[in-house]
Amino acid sequence: MVNFQLRLDAESVEHAFPSDSLTVDPHTTVREVFLLLKDSNAGHVLVGQTDQIQGIFTERDALKLMAGGADLQIPVADVMSRDPVTLHIDDTVGKAITSMSHGGYRRLPIVDGASTPRGALKASGILHYLVQHFPAVIYNLPPQPHHKTQEREGA
Repeated sequence: MVNFQLRLDAESVEHAFPSDSLTVDPHTTVREVFLLLKDSNAGHVLVGQTDQIQGIFTERDALKLMAGGADLQIPVADVMSRDPVTLHIDDTVGKAITSMSHGGYRRLPIVDGASTPRGALKASGILHYLVQHFPAVIYNLPPQPHHKTQEREGA
C-alpha cells in the first residue's frame, strides 16, 4: 500500500487519462451545447474563451435543466457552474482524487501555467488509472469479496 500512496503523490494528472475538452462561447445557447455534447459524445463543455475558463457545463447540469423544463434558448453562461475548481497540469493524481472526493466532482478541468485549458480529468480516468496499476487486485476480486452464505455449501 505504501508504494501506491507514493505513486499517487508523485504521478501527475497526465497519467490518469485526461480527455480533451470542448470549449464554447458563453453566449452559446443551451440547445446548441446539447447538440454539441451529443455529436461529440462528450459529457461536458468548458465555457469561456480559448485561453480562460469561465465555467463548466456537464451532463448533470443538463439533467437538472431538463427535469425543470428550462428554456433551452438561454445562454449557457446563465446555467453553467461558474469558476470551476481546476487542476494544474503538474498536480498529482492524489490531489485530483482529493479534490474530486471533497467537492463531489466527476470532472475537473486541467489548466497549464497560464490558466489555458488543457483538457479535463474524469472520474473514469482515475478508475482506469487504478485498474492499470492494480490489475491483479481489480480483475481477481469476486463481485462480493466477503460473501457469507446462509447455509453450508457442498455435497
